[in-house]
Amino acid sequence: MLHMIFFEPRIPGNTGAAIRLSANTGAALHLVDPLFSMDEPRLRRAGLDYHDLARTRVYQTLEECLEQVPGRVLALTAHCDRLYTQVDWRDDDALLLGPEPTGLPEEVMSHPRVTDRIRIPMVAGSRSLNLANSAAVVVYEAWRCLGFPGGHASEGAQPQAIQELMRP
Repeated sequence: MLHMIFFEPRIPGNTGAAIRLSANTGAALHLVDPLFSMDEPRLRRAGLDYHDLARTRVYQTLEECLEQVPGRVLALTAHCDRLYTQVDWRDDDALLLGPEPTGLPEEVMSHPRVTDRIRIPMVAGSRSLNLANSAAVVVYEAWRCLGFPGGHASEGAQPQAIQELMRP
């Protein structure tokens, strides 16, 4: 199972969106204090009814959190050269993301458990994506690289059926 670690998240709506991401991908969401109340209305609204479907846990410290994460820890930052698409993803990898607007502090990125730093490419002059969007981009890429374990195929229209609908 993939893991997302939100270090000291500050925006409830983004954490709520990450709860939905957890429920939809099976990735565990680890939240490191300090943070807002888990009963915060914006958190509940963004997470909709996915709270019971997500694997979410709150920790008092980063050390406590990292004791529960078995695999590599990859820090997402704008301050490195390696792209998230260049990672050979493993099933127990953890993506470590920092608070908005500051990102991860250097002492966290230098933690002995952090095995790599990765980034999402952006156009020049852009600072960052929001926390939930960043997590979604990278988690879905990692899950895709692993073959979407636990996922199911879409039951949508097949290409031939779509072509038939488009005929005059």
